[in-house]
Parts: sequence; C-alpha cells; structure tokens
Amino acid sequence: MDGASKPQVRTLLLTDLVDSTQLVERIGDSAAAALFRSHDRIVLELQQHWRGRLIDRSDGLLLIFERPIDGLGFALDYARSLRDLGRELGLKQALQARAGLHVGEVLQWENSRDAVALGAKPVEVEGLAKPLAARLMNLARPGQILLSATAEPLAHRAVRELGVRGDTLVWKSYGRWRFKGLPEAQEVFEVGEPGLAPLRMPAHTPKAWRDLPLWRRPVALAAEAMMAAGLAFGAWFLMHPQPAIAFAERDWVVVGDLRNLTGDTKLDESLEQAFRISLEQSHYVNVLSDLKVRETLANMQRKADVPVDRALGSEIALRDGARALLLPTVAEVGGRLRVSAEVIDPRTQTTVYAVMADGRGVESALGSIDQVTDQLRGKLGEALQSVQKTSVPLPNVATPSLEALKAFAVARNAANTTRDREQALGLYRRALQLDPQFALAHADMARLHAQLGEVEQARDEWRKALAIPARLSPQEKMSVELMLLQNSGPEIYFGKAQEYLTLYPDDFSIISRLATNLWHQRNDFRAAEAMVRRAIKPQYERSNSARYTLGIFLLGQDKFDAALVEFQHARQAGYTGGGEFYARAYDARGQHAEADKVYAASTSGRQGWQNDAAVSTWLDRQQWVPAREAAQAWYDRASANNDVLETLRAQAALASVGIFSGDTGATRGLQSLLAAVDRQSEAVDAIYPPASTELRMYAGLLAAYRDDRAGVDAALRSTDGSVAVREFPTLAQLRQVLLAEQARLSGQPKAAVARLQSLAKQDTALVAVHWALLRAERSAGNAVGMQSQANWLATHRGRMLTEATTTEVLRFFNVAIRE
Repeated sequence: MDGASKPQVRTLLLTDLVDSTQLVERIGDSAAAALFRSHDRIVLELQQHWRGRLIDRSDGLLLIFERPIDGLGFALDYARSLRDLGRELGLKQALQARAGLHVGEVLQWENSRDAVALGAKPVEVEGLAKPLAARLMNLARPGQILLSATAEPLAHRAVRELGVRGDTLVWKSYGRWRFKGLPEAQEVFEVGEPGLAPLRMPAHTPKAWRDLPLWRRPVALAAEAMMAAGLAFGAWFLMHPQPAIAFAERDWVVVGDLRNLTGDTKLDESLEQAFRISLEQSHYVNVLSDLKVRETLANMQRKADVPVDRALGSEIALRDGARALLLPTVAEVGGRLRVSAEVIDPRTQTTVYAVMADGRGVESALGSIDQVTDQLRGKLGEALQSVQKTSVPLPNVATPSLEALKAFAVARNAANTTRDREQALGLYRRALQLDPQFALAHADMARLHAQLGEVEQARDEWRKALAIPARLSPQEKMSVELMLLQNSGPEIYFGKAQEYLTLYPDDFSIISRLATNLWHQRNDFRAAEAMVRRAIKPQYERSNSARYTLGIFLLGQDKFDAALVEFQHARQAGYTGGGEFYARAYDARGQHAEADKVYAASTSGRQGWQNDAAVSTWLDRQQWVPAREAAQAWYDRASANNDVLETLRAQAALASVGIFSGDTGATRGLQSLLAAVDRQSEAVDAIYPPASTELRMYAGLLAAYRDDRAGVDAALRSTDGSVAVREFPTLAQLRQVLLAEQARLSGQPKAAVARLQSLAKQDTALVAVHWALLRAERSAGNAVGMQSQANWLATHRGRMLTEATTTEVLRFFNVAIRE
C-alpha cells in the first residue's frame, strides 16, 4: 500500500441498488448481465459528466467528488437513468437505488500495482465520513437521496448550476437522527424530483432512529413515564387533550355549508366566505376549494347547490383525501351572536371537537370568525406561534362590510359556476362600491379577466389590488405580485414562483401555471412535466386540466403514446377544454384521419377551430388554400375586435402562408407585417413586452427561408440592443439563428455552424436552431452534420407541433418547413 495522504475534505456518495439479488433471480443471468452492462455504461457516463471518481462497486457504488453539487447531480441523474433503464427493459418492478451524500474529511490513497494485481482496489478511501454516508444510504427509502447537514447547504447554495432542473427540486428536512456507532445526532435532509423521489420521512432502522425529545419517546424511560402518567394523568387529560383526529401539517379539510340560525339572510354567503378566507391564511391547514367541492358533487351526481352537510361533506372528504370536515354555524344565543365550528371525522361522521366565539351584534361576526379559525388551527395541531404570525384580521384581508362581502361571495359563485362574465363583474363592482378598498375583489376580477384571455384588463385589476397592500393577506399579495411578473423576464418570474411555492407548496393553481410557463418561456418539457405532475392531485379542482397539460409536455418530448393516454384520461375524467394538442398527437404521427375525429368531437366540430390552431393544422398538411382562408378569417375577426396582438399574429400567419406556398405576393405580406409592427409596437408591447421584437425577428426568419439577406439584416438591425432579447431565452435563440443565417448568406457557413452547434445540443433549443444548423452544414459541405440535423427534424414532430415562444408565431414556421 502506498502512503496515505493527509486528510482532505471530499464529497462521498454511496448508493445501493434496491433488491438486486431478487431481481437477478427473477429475470435470469443472461438478462441480468445485459442489465448490468447497461447500468455500468450509465455510471461511467455520469461519472465523467459529474467529475466523480468511482472507488468501489458491487450492488452499490462508492464515489468521491470535489463538490457536493456534483455528487447531487450524479445522484439525481442516476435515479432518473435507473427508472428509464427499467422501462426500456420492460421490468415489472421499478429499478431504484438508495443514496447517501455527505461531506467530510477522508484519507485517500492508491494501492500498489502488486496489490491491485492481487485483487485490491486501485484507490482506498477511509475516514468517519464514509460510515456516515453509509448510514444515510441505508436509511434512505428506495429512490431516495438523503444528505447530511454538512452537504445540504453547500449543495443548496450551488443548485443554480443544475440549470432549470434545479428550480423543480424539493428540499426537505427530516430533523435530527441518531446513527449507531456515531456519537452525535445528525440532521437528515432529502433532495428529489417530484414524481421520481419518495419525498417521505425515512423509516427507522436498527442502526438509525429519530432523535426525539423525551416526551415523544414511547419506549425510552418507560418506567419513569408510567410513574409520571399515574400521578398526573387526570390533570394532563383535562388541561392538554390530545387531538382525536390524526391531522398532520398540510393535510386537507372540507368546509361544509354554513348553518345560519339567525334568520338574517345577509349572513349566509358572506360569513361562509369569510370563514374560508380566514382559515386559508394558515400554512398548516389546506382548505379544499369550493370549486373542487362542487366538482366532486357533480361526480357524485348531486346538484351543485345541494347543502354540504355532515353526511355529504364526509363523503366528499373521503373521496378527495381530506382529513377532516368543518361545519360552521352562526346563531343567536342569549342575546349574543355565536359563531361556532365542529371538526368532524369523515370516517365515522362523529364530532371530534367544537370551538366557538361570542360577540354582540352582527358587527362582531368577522372578529368571532377569526377567533374560531385560530382555535381550529390550534386544535388541528398548528403551533400557537404560527397561528399568531399568519393570522391577519378579516377586515384587513377582506372587508369590514358584510354587504360587500356578500356581493363578493355571490360574484365568486357566479364566476366559478355559471361562468356569467357580466353578472360576476357587476357583483364585484358592487362589492367595490360598498368598500372601495376591497383589494381581494380587484384580485378576483383580475383572475376572471385572465381566464377569459383579457390580458390588459387582468393586469389593470391586479395593479389596483396591489395598490392596497394592507388589505391583502401575505399569500394573496405574493400571488398578485407573481401574476404581474408573468410577462416579465423568465428568471425574475421563476425565482419569485419558487419563493412562493416554498411557503405555499400545495397551491396547485400556481404549480400548474408555473409548469405552463416553463413550457411557454423555456420550452423545457422535462422540467414542465415534473412540475405539472405535482398538480395532478385529487384535491385540485383542475387536475383533469393539469393531466391534459401533461399530455402536451409528453407530446413535446415525442412520447406520442404516453401523451395520448393522458389526453384520453383527461377527456374521460370530464375535461372539456380545447383539444388542439390531442389532435396534434395524431398529426405528429401522420394519422390525420384520427386527428380529424378529435377535431369533430370538439364542441363545434372543425368550425370551432379558429385562429392559430386552424392555420397550423393546414400548414402542417401543406394545404395552402384553407390555411390562407383560416388566417384571413382570423385577421378579420381580430381587426373587428380591435385586438392589436391577435391582429399582428394573424398577419404573421398570412405572411407565413404566402412564403411557404410560394405566393408571388409573399414579399408584400412580409412588408405589410413589418409596417404593422412598426405602427403598433408600443400598443402590443404594453400587452406583452417581447411581442414586437419576436414579430420582427420572425419576419427575418421568413426572409431567411427565402435566402433574402436584406430581410435578415433588417430584422437584426431593428432588434439590436433589445432588452427582450436579453431577458427571454427563446428570443435570444432566435437572434442567434438570424445571425447564423446572416453568416451563411454572406458565404461564411462554418461561422454559422460554430454559432449554432453548442446551442443545438441543448434540450431547450428551438426547432429553428436545428433547421438553420442543417442549412449551415449543407453550405459548409458537411454531409454528416447535415444528416444529423435532418434526422433530428424528422424524429421530433411532437416538439415541432408544441414548441412555444412569446407570441407563438414560430409554430407556423415549425410545422411548414420540410428540410
């Protein structure tokens, strides 16, 4: 053995392939040999990519890294690669590994050649860091990556080096643990990707157990506990009753209909809505939305307006995975107004406990509701400090006016159930007349406008809400800020979204929106898939919509069969939204007849497909006449409605049809588009800041398709120095495409290739990047490079049909190119 070096701080990663022996017995030696050959190839590739050194391997691995982020990157990629390998080989059981990551001092030395020849490992590693990493690995559940308290902050601090994927990771602490043979308790953390990692508390093992306080150790000090219990049981039982329902942090509750026993009808909707608003401030208790309750009632074939009482509410809770049912009541008792609430165990429909608060007169109702919800939160297990910190009085987060609150509650009901735009907006305005400082009414109006695609109106109402910050709860304020950042640079938005979800991890609406923005602003379909899977939960009222969105993200990864499964599942579960991408999954495989069936089954048949959906369909099928007719009809509708952005998008569609159909008037179409963008740039950028920049560059791309150097030069000049190019990744890529085309048309194809090669290797590279690289390789005489890009374009039809950009006009180009 060569002499050991001095102790050095290194990152150790230990992994163990779960049930590997049983796996070999089940699949046989030949299949197992093939599996382990593939496994070793994966390990070698990941080891090289993450700069790790393999020290030992058997059923598991021991690797050493310079930095924790490299070890974590290896572990995350290894977990995903094992899953994919298992699927490729058709294994019935998931292929998973446990992993433990720790940073500490180790001794490292190389064995002599003679020792290696006799069977020794080339490199040895020893030190206290090694058994701790091993204890973490043994503690981990299948598929789980556990980190020590030393490794976690160092990895967390460098997580940006993982790129977009780092934004989707979940970091959890499982408190302090005791490990056999180690003197000090150690804090344990998990890092993982939603949908892939367990993200659950590890189970105790003979060599690892949680370091609980004395009062939570049921076995330790048993004799002392029995003696103390015998002496003090009565007082303890009376003064500190344990919750009679197993409720944990972030569990869900169903709020039943408020029973109003006062005879004062103005208290009906207003106090029920107030109860929800007050309770929803908790970070500890999740409240099933009223919309989800009504959706579940529909699935139960019950009318939407049927009262949610003890029996019905309990059934809803059981169906939707809620832990408790809350039944609020308001009544007059002895000349006082009493607000009370029962906590119901939905399994038995029995009252676990009840809380109440009394006040004088109707004016006391809102204060009493705050008292009741604070008591409920404490009863369900939330720490008193948390309740005090997050409880903002109802008059401050809603309104002191019961009349305004009633109008608000009825408006919400109209917006969520009848979908009557004018009725809902009228009621919100009525609420604001009664209380002009009712910020939550502005926020609700903004959401309604946003759902209807009325971007400018939504933004205006959100700004009005934010102008009254003292009348918004911390969560609502942060949510409004996030909504206003959607059209800002992606990095700012995604940073704020992650900050929000750290505090409110079960806001499925925000999670779903973030997934959609990962698609729209980054075209990162893998990250978007991981994010939207977090929203497909029984408690989310739009989980079927999220499942349809998942289908889009799978289609964007060219996983046609998986995408169709999700589209069909969403339809069967009641999702009735647009089916454009459902049809696209068939179009991507050239099954246009099947796509037409999906179109025909939509709300109004093919006539219902308007705007960009119709244009993209006909361009994809190279049917120029219906494509031109669809684009013209779109332009006429948008012009009649004075919709600036849609009018310009329709003009881009008309220009695209002209270019790809070989229309002799195509040049005029491009000139008309550019002239319109120049006239309307200020107005369209007020709606969506990057819009005019993308439209100008899109005109340059169409010019490049025709080898029009002057058109490319003009597009580059008009967008030179654009802030939008710096802030929006898709625009930055599009500019690189135009610069490459400029070089190619100037007789410098190799410069064009050099500009695009590294960009094309990224998963988020635009289709146009591959198209331009193909042309550059062809001009440079590189047949191998040209064929590589041609193969990419031929095998990524799903990506071409789903790729998103800021104004979505690039999709016309993607579906029409045939190179």
